[in-house]
Amino acid sequence: MITLAKKIMPLSLIIALRFFGLFIVLSVLSQYALGLKYSNATLAGIAVGGYAVTQAFLQTPFGLLSDKIGRKKTILIGLFIFILGSITCAVSTDIYTLLFGRFLQGAGAIGSVITAMIADLSKEDERAHAMAIMGMVIAMTFAVAMIAGPLMAGYLGVPSLFWLTAGLAATALLILFTKVPEPPKIVHTYEEETVKIKHVFHDKDLVRMYITFLFHSSTMTMAFFIIPILLKHKFAIEPTGFWKVYLPAVIFGILAMGPAAIFGEKYSKGKEIFVLSVLFIVASFALMGFTNSFLLFGVGATFFFIGFNMFEPLLQSFVAKFAKVHQKGTALGVANTFSYIGIFLGGAFGGFVYGHFKEQGLAVFVFIISAFWIWWITGMRNPGLRQTVYIELNDNTRDKLHEIKKVEGITDQYINETECIIVIKYDAQHINEEEIKDFFKSL
Repeated sequence: MITLAKKIMPLSLIIALRFFGLFIVLSVLSQYALGLKYSNATLAGIAVGGYAVTQAFLQTPFGLLSDKIGRKKTILIGLFIFILGSITCAVSTDIYTLLFGRFLQGAGAIGSVITAMIADLSKEDERAHAMAIMGMVIAMTFAVAMIAGPLMAGYLGVPSLFWLTAGLAATALLILFTKVPEPPKIVHTYEEETVKIKHVFHDKDLVRMYITFLFHSSTMTMAFFIIPILLKHKFAIEPTGFWKVYLPAVIFGILAMGPAAIFGEKYSKGKEIFVLSVLFIVASFALMGFTNSFLLFGVGATFFFIGFNMFEPLLQSFVAKFAKVHQKGTALGVANTFSYIGIFLGGAFGGFVYGHFKEQGLAVFVFIISAFWIWWITGMRNPGLRQTVYIELNDNTRDKLHEIKKVEGITDQYINETECIIVIKYDAQHINEEEIKDFFKSL
């Protein structure tokens, strides 16, 4: 576990520094954007989720690029673009310049690339721990950002948050080339090695994960659009006092991640955790939308963080389980594309619905999409059925690898040359580990 943490931590820090720059403005951006020249509620909502437009278009191309030219080079390109976008936001004085900067920030679409590299550096049965390490680092970053953002904005102004973001992204570049190890050399056995985007839509469970990413992120943007506005206008709380809501919400959200990861991965209750998470999100918008009590509003915000964070340690891991090894970067790119589409749609629709129907209308809107979301999740196969067995690599097992893909229940197979093992992924409903090992012995 210590060795795994050493491999994963530098990449986790890179993505955490990048996310910190995005998180730190979430708690204050909608209120700030409303006050800019030419702004309105809809444009302010787009400012909150605007970076997701370019993320949605470029996430999959970045994933494909990383599969072809390498993860590190792709991350380098993305961080440079992110820095330019942060500087543009920092110097903006009207809503349209801010929107351009947010779109440029999103063009540095490296989230799926880093996740794919973490998956490269971890074995299949270590992946849940690797994703949990990344998730916990991001969660701690999120917690600090939620508290530091309003305080720093209150005393130094929102532009200072964007300057800080640019500086942290430059720090991430330094970590990339001094601390991140090279991924292992992977050899797969497919005759057609070129990854095509349409291939990652052939698995119905992957498609269900993509839509779950979309709903998960859209509700996040709606929550971060509405929370600062209501704190300011409904409860007369200044940004320097936002921590009174964000601090307990973040703490309970972090605490919820551990049990969600354990039940979702160890006990194969991923679907059940997903449904419970959606119910927390529904309850959160009900409280935030219909209460006049500051205490109940705070409970609602806490419920949202609990529901949102329960997804975090499972989403990326489940996509990696369902995807084949040569599709991993592309599949995670598609998943993150849907996530960023959701962020944009959540900001745009959240701002529009709030502008016309206030917080009550937004709560009802979340109820409607959550009902479909739960129905969609229940049709997904249990990710726990996708399991992995490792076979020692030698001349005999290497020669036999081509035959096993014909066996029912084998979903993927590849060679990890660095660690001298063959990795077989299989569906536990059709075949078990002993049958796979016997297959290699019998040939």
